[in-house]
Amino acid sequence: MAESGVSRAQQDDAHIPSAGSRADEAATPGASPGTRSGGPAATEAARRTGLLTTLVLGGLTALPPLSMDMYLPALPAVTQSLHAPAATVQLTLTACLTGMALGQVVVGPLSDRWGRRRPLLIGMAVYVLATLICVFAPTAELLIGFRLLQGLAGAAGIVIARAVVRDLYDGMEMARFFSTLMLISGVAPVVAPLIGGQVLRFTDWRGIFAVLAVVGLLLTLVVWKWLHETLPPADRHTGGFGDALRTMRGLLADRVFAGYMIAGSLAFATLFSYVSASPFVVQEIYGASPQTFSLLFGINSVGLVVVGQINGKVLVGRVSLDKALAFGLSVVVLAAAALLVMTSGIVGEVGLAPIAAALFVLMSSMGLAMPNTNAQALMRTKHAAGSASALLGTSSFLVGAVASPLVGIAGEDTAVPMAVVQLVCGLGAMACFLGMCRPWRRAE
Repeated sequence: MAESGVSRAQQDDAHIPSAGSRADEAATPGASPGTRSGGPAATEAARRTGLLTTLVLGGLTALPPLSMDMYLPALPAVTQSLHAPAATVQLTLTACLTGMALGQVVVGPLSDRWGRRRPLLIGMAVYVLATLICVFAPTAELLIGFRLLQGLAGAAGIVIARAVVRDLYDGMEMARFFSTLMLISGVAPVVAPLIGGQVLRFTDWRGIFAVLAVVGLLLTLVVWKWLHETLPPADRHTGGFGDALRTMRGLLADRVFAGYMIAGSLAFATLFSYVSASPFVVQEIYGASPQTFSLLFGINSVGLVVVGQINGKVLVGRVSLDKALAFGLSVVVLAAAALLVMTSGIVGEVGLAPIAAALFVLMSSMGLAMPNTNAQALMRTKHAAGSASALLGTSSFLVGAVASPLVGIAGEDTAVPMAVVQLVCGLGAMACFLGMCRPWRRAE
């Protein structure tokens, strides 16, 4: 059984070193070649390479959204080119998302055993190969299989980027770094469809995969050149797959870690339900043009990024992470409740402007919810950052994948299901945070 929040938190405080001492233990990007195997590195070296670390890890976290969203404008062309039903072509997105979820469970524990660098380079190499194969896929069924492999390999970037952050930073510094990563990962889904649309002006849908392969290859070279090992050999696990499963089981037995994980996953599901439903809600129900939808989508993404930066640059160090998280989840619940009231017709007919305002508030509050759940969960897992990162990522993708189809369950004439899913997920996240993490007890 998991230990109580107070005693477990006290143990973590006793065993997790400060950000400076962690930097002394772990090698940093740009350090001398001798740090590649995980030798010591000075705190000043970590500070000097902070921007480079951010860019490399930001690129790793941005690659999966690029892989998913650059492909969206090409879906009709794929349907015609491969002579496949639209529902079959949609499975290429599902396969990639499923691969990203399952791949993290495999890569995370491997990075705890073999270090971060080797599994990441192998995953990136497989990603490039799978993406190149997608260029030449002759049928929709083979494209689905190759997209699954692409997602499995691309998961290495997501899970290991989080683990590297845990290796290098701790406490408030880790929370700040996660907020900074949101600046990159938040922009990627916005620009990806725009890039895909521009690529389609010069080539067909296969050219999009060619561009992704080039991006993956360049990122692999950057990782090989500048991202050195951050997990010292002394901190690695030596067991096999059974040991990895026991480690994950131990993490899930930690009530506080599980609470942050589930709360973060439900918050991510709220985000996924917005991404799935907003094109239909904004354009079909409220009659907005594609250009208006793109503008609103971009504004909401900017709101998420800006609040994430406020969290990292202003709130962290002045306000406890739990208080910032509680405020963010509260705003999510209030915004979702407002959306449900407006879309259900209780207050009569409402236009697009109030709906767009509520969605903006909801999306912006994710800048408080998502980085702080990750930071608080990983702060408890110095001993198994890779496995913990895998659980965080896999649960988020799986819960998001389950929530996304529910937004259209009542048909095409109402936005109520979207609001209901968002409200239920928001309330569930708040309940898990309060009931399992019990922040007031750990604060005492």
